[in-house]
Amino acid sequence: MKAASIKELKLELSSRSQSELVELCLHVSKFKKENKELLTYLLYEASNEPAYVESVKHEIAELFTQVNKRNNYFIKKSVRKVLRTVKKYIQYSKKKETEVELLLCFCNELKKLSPFMDESTALTNIYLRQIEAIKKTIHSLHEDLQFDYQIELKNLLK
Repeated sequence: MKAASIKELKLELSSRSQSELVELCLHVSKFKKENKELLTYLLYEASNEPAYVESVKHEIAELFTQVNKRNNYFIKKSVRKVLRTVKKYIQYSKKKETEVELLLCFCNELKKLSPFMDESTALTNIYLRQIEAIKKTIHSLHEDLQFDYQIELKNLLK
């Protein structure tokens, strides 16, 4: 089966009734956890972005407390899992400010693993790639926000 294009889906969805749309959304949400999470974000969290960012920051901090510190391999694997989660939450929001804040939080938490960061080039590379992503995203923001985030970024790099 070939998937329909976005334009075709939009046209078909616009011709459906409200009850059919509700039924389709519920059906889609049953298939994957990500679909249900996205629907939850759109219905409950999108209207209050600062609260969403704060809740995700708390989750990032919690995930970093659960990092397996037995050896560098497990640390790297756990950090990548946290990063995947952060990227998923960024993708739900699609706002550049949210992306910068969540990546800054991720890098701050990663930096707290400093004895392991110094030993592992893989962790250092993950950190540096996220710093570059932050810099790239900051340049697409408004000048005032750029200034604020540049200060936070400089504090992170110290």
